[in-house]
Amino acid sequence: MSDIDPKLIAARLGAAYANGLPIDPPSTTTAGFDLDAAYAVESELMHARGHAAVGRKVGFANKAVWRALKLSTLVWAHMYDDTVQYATNGAAMLSIASMQSPKIEPEIVFKLKNAITGDTADAAAVLASVEWLALGFEVIDCRFPGWKFEPADFVAAYGLHAALVVGEPRTVHAADIPELVAQLPVFKVRLLKDGQLVDEGSGKNSLRSPALCLGELAAAIGRRGGVEPLAAGELVSSGTLTESRPIIAGETWSAAADGLDVSGLTLRVSA
Repeated sequence: MSDIDPKLIAARLGAAYANGLPIDPPSTTTAGFDLDAAYAVESELMHARGHAAVGRKVGFANKAVWRALKLSTLVWAHMYDDTVQYATNGAAMLSIASMQSPKIEPEIVFKLKNAITGDTADAAAVLASVEWLALGFEVIDCRFPGWKFEPADFVAAYGLHAALVVGEPRTVHAADIPELVAQLPVFKVRLLKDGQLVDEGSGKNSLRSPALCLGELAAAIGRRGGVEPLAAGELVSSGTLTESRPIIAGETWSAAADGLDVSGLTLRVSA
């Protein structure tokens, strides 16, 4: 990464997002652009953004794609106080006017009550650090033409994060943890557009369990070095449970979980 200027690449990406313009992926324009360079760019964007980071979102939370993409773990990027909102009575509205080609993803969102210090491969140990969980919608957006990018491009471009809408939180009590360990890998989620079923997914789609995905995120951050570990108060959006689906203004999207005691969520999309 010695010949790569993260500040310059961050400035180019930041300008593309600010002006609503497409941009070629850094991996196609910068020789040697890898994950080390990408995290350096993501850090530059975080510090230049002017809004506080409130958590992290994950990408590529599916081991089946790691070999093809030459990944050894998932990747992540920050979320911000101006991109996260909370639903009221299970419903929210989101403007996509500034977005180029948004897509929606139903995910499990966690809030940490303390750092994850136990065995990150043990779902129960991970959940012991969780204050609450909720069903959420992450909205992603891509400035790269045709949605074509490498993992390093994903990281550098805010992890494609555009917004996170969080449903009603469910507090995680110690007595709940054994049941949650059993439910999180197998629960089902239904994704609907304007009342019609569009897709179905399962907790296993998030690295076999959203709790294990959270643990792998903590471990991956720890292995990278020089990166702030997950801390108390952080939100983590733990990977999509279905395929990403394009959204347009005027649509109403909803998600409901079966086999997991979390409230459903409805999102109206506006211009």
